[in-house]
Amino acid sequence: MKNVLVAVLAGGALLAPAVPAAAAPLPEVKPKAETPGLFDDAAGGNANADDPAIWVNRRDPGRSLVLGTAKEGGLEVYGLNGKRVQHLAAPAAPGAGHENGRYNNVDLVGDLAIVTDRGRGTLRFFSVDAKRRKPLKDVTVKRPPLLFDKTQAEVDEQRTPYGLAAWKTRGGTYALVSRRHSTTVALVRVVRTRKGVTSRLVRTLALPKTFALGGGRTWSPCLEPGEDPQVEGMVVDTRKGVLYAAQEDVGIWRIPATLKGRPKLVERVREFGTPAVYDPKTEECAPSGPNPGTGGTRLSADAEGLTIYYGPRGRGYLLASSQGDSTFAVFDLKSGRYLNGFRVGGKDGAQHSDGAAVTAAPLGRSYPHGLLVVHDGENAPAVRDREGTNFKFVPWERVAKPLRLVWKR
Repeated sequence: MKNVLVAVLAGGALLAPAVPAAAAPLPEVKPKAETPGLFDDAAGGNANADDPAIWVNRRDPGRSLVLGTAKEGGLEVYGLNGKRVQHLAAPAAPGAGHENGRYNNVDLVGDLAIVTDRGRGTLRFFSVDAKRRKPLKDVTVKRPPLLFDKTQAEVDEQRTPYGLAAWKTRGGTYALVSRRHSTTVALVRVVRTRKGVTSRLVRTLALPKTFALGGGRTWSPCLEPGEDPQVEGMVVDTRKGVLYAAQEDVGIWRIPATLKGRPKLVERVREFGTPAVYDPKTEECAPSGPNPGTGGTRLSADAEGLTIYYGPRGRGYLLASSQGDSTFAVFDLKSGRYLNGFRVGGKDGAQHSDGAAVTAAPLGRSYPHGLLVVHDGENAPAVRDREGTNFKFVPWERVAKPLRLVWKR
């Protein structure tokens, strides 16, 4: 069953009225710990950090874990000090000429970790148990179903599972999964069987790829031929059953988590509406006209990682990665109002961040007021001819204090 929205939307209401960008620089927060560098080359196992998730150990919070995808490098598991606890390799290609496993995004529902395998076109599942010497165990069924494709040839085109957000309701455990190079988002139900964990497709939704600017003008983001504006960063507000989805070159959508109902574009990237042309020689898009001022003021494309901080007395914040200018925007979850932004800086901060994860749970002495983990797309110090990435750990109070957010429960 498919629920497809195909439309040209005349813009959407922003989270708050557009205001001029603040002249003062955004607050800078410093990480307390970081993970070892990963390298996207043969020597480094083609490992490229992307998306984190935080597993809270309810019995011993100080022994909580951070999971991080490393694409073809598989899945990394870290302690709160940033040191590696476990490495799980991505599956090998099913045969010559086919794609290797490539873990893109990760999320957690209780003690179950879910990963999008962009290389193999499936979802994979891991149980988490701190009592085990290696806390994560692959519990995926032997032959997990393809989510978007029907054949291996289609999988090899890599229009495969990409972004991910998971949550649990009284009716069961669900995941929302986006498709690479597509506007499609799928709702799947997580199913536990005697042979392992698998997923079943419930419905899909296609977000718009063309937008009305007024005066009879329309605009589509500039991409490589054959690609549509994809979604990656996603998070579900479990209190309201709402999905926030970051369409990278467009902005943030607010969608019923059931994928029933009309999506609403609640925040646009600054570049929204700017004409551009793809140059096959450089394989990049170049502006072909001025920015018409139809975009937002808080996010520079790509709009990336989304995560939610649940504070006391119903307070909460939506955090969004503004990859284009290496900042993060913070919105009030209840009203949708923009509150402020920040950078993860210091001696080695976070640049061009993809994924982020936050928890308000006290995690022992190291993070008594919660933890924010962000991807760093340019880990320092730079290593010659090697692309280095990793994850940075920021105590929540270091974000909350300068932004005057809730940080004590």
